[in-house]
Amino acid sequence: MEIKTAEFVISNTDVKKCPSGNIPEYAFIGRSNVGKSSLINMLTNRNKLAMTSSKPGKTLLINHFMINNEWYLVDLPGYGFAQIGKSGQQKLKQIIESYLLQRESLTNVFLLIDCRHEPQKIDIAFMEWLGENGVPFSIVFTKADKLSNRKLQENVAAYKEHLAESWEELPPIFISSAEKKTGREEILNYIEEINNELKVKS
Repeated sequence: MEIKTAEFVISNTDVKKCPSGNIPEYAFIGRSNVGKSSLINMLTNRNKLAMTSSKPGKTLLINHFMINNEWYLVDLPGYGFAQIGKSGQQKLKQIIESYLLQRESLTNVFLLIDCRHEPQKIDIAFMEWLGENGVPFSIVFTKADKLSNRKLQENVAAYKEHLAESWEELPPIFISSAEKKTGREEILNYIEEINNELKVKS
């Protein structure tokens, strides 16, 4: 897929105020500091489409970007950011869950995981929540350039092994690096495949 246009449309905290229509939406979410903004900018070939920050937890809104006038890329708030306090965390949880459960245009969630770490409880719990609620998702391991290939494969295998304990079928898995543009083609082609399937069905 070639990204010809990528335009910011709207930011809000209320799923009811998201854009109308039945254009497919692909949401990106992960723990704070997972490299979400960098990945979005890499995928769209725009340096400042999603705001990156040295301070994690910057995204506190549902952000819609129109891609190629065909589909929405949705930048969701990160989860597990302790510095905003319990009330702030609860508010973010409500924003995220209401979008994921109520948004009919949501086509797929890309769950971002920092490949440098072993399986984290918070990520596993979020995957299980997605599965229990029937939300389709894929896993994107970020920051692949920060590890040796051997260590990367070990960490990814550890996640797969952990997931296999409770999942009959594993979700699609992508390896990415915003620095080296690793995984860009695979992720965009996956989106294009789904969009083409949706066009056939309609």
